[in-house]
Amino acid sequence: MAKLITYKKVLIAPLDWGLGHATRCIPLINSLLQNGCEVIIASSGDQLALLQKEFPRLQTIPLKGYNIQYSASKRSLPLKILWQIPKILLSIRNEKRWLRQTIKDLEINLVISDNRFGLSSKLIPCVFITHQLKIKAPYQRLQNLIQKINYRYINHYTECWVPDFEGSFNVAGSLSHPSAMPVVPVKYIGPLCRFESTAEAEKKYSFLILLSGPEPQRTLLENKILKLVPHLNGRLLFVRGKPGSYEEIEVPPNCTAINHLPTSQLQQAFAACEFIIGRSGYTTVMEVVSLQKKAILIPTPGQTEQEFLARHLMQQNWCYSCSQDDDLLYHINKARDFAFSMPVLTKSSFKTVIEDFIAAHL
Repeated sequence: MAKLITYKKVLIAPLDWGLGHATRCIPLINSLLQNGCEVIIASSGDQLALLQKEFPRLQTIPLKGYNIQYSASKRSLPLKILWQIPKILLSIRNEKRWLRQTIKDLEINLVISDNRFGLSSKLIPCVFITHQLKIKAPYQRLQNLIQKINYRYINHYTECWVPDFEGSFNVAGSLSHPSAMPVVPVKYIGPLCRFESTAEAEKKYSFLILLSGPEPQRTLLENKILKLVPHLNGRLLFVRGKPGSYEEIEVPPNCTAINHLPTSQLQQAFAACEFIIGRSGYTTVMEVVSLQKKAILIPTPGQTEQEFLARHLMQQNWCYSCSQDDDLLYHINKARDFAFSMPVLTKSSFKTVIEDFIAAHL
């Protein structure tokens, strides 16, 4: 399809829940730029720092995040999240007010919101991106209530884009394929991976360790893995998931630790490693599955979505998974003999979806 020269202003805003929402916006931003759009990024914290490093020439504007706080205990996490619901609802209300003024001030033509519920408007087209049409909860009644609330917000958008495949062959299972769908058009755009598929490189690392996600769980997993490093054979590359930090940590001689790697360098690290160790956040899942990398996934304790994804992928032999409370060294060694059966994914359609949306609405 020919490139569309539109020169329309597109505001793209990822949720501040780990780095995944920001990193999966990278291929979307590149596609929008290729279609002649002027892209403005709205975010804060590590998410904004990451996207500023990737796109230093693009305009960025501050947008406060939901600032969800996790607990150190898996058991207390649901109550911790419920306690923060009033703060989340206030953030959504503030987003609505912020967006009205931003559309007026910057003459925005299109909004793409990655899981930010308050960035819909009747003035211009707005797209909501999520892989969680069904949000997992510990209890079925609570899950049904959350889904109703989820759809109430999604239905204020022009379209909902789901980064997964339509049909029975998909990545996220029932998370992205619930029995009941939103009222607005839902388009499956295929997995969003910031990396281009490349040939395997010479193996420099036995393990590439990728950390992300809210505190304190990011640091808890980091400290636990660091204790294991001296007992792991081969070289390790430790990417800490802290793009805005200049902190240095001490690591054993067989390990290199770095706070952040830009996309091009991280892609080289993916190609040069044998195993990836990281969270089972959906963006990490899309990347390891798209590049057919062997991965050991450790869900964030109490985060039901990540726990579901880890089980779902291990049942298909796409990835190996264990709990953060398990003996990680035992499972890392066990994963070496795991019968990985990596899928061959078809090409994502997000570029076509973007082009069609621009042609229809801008």
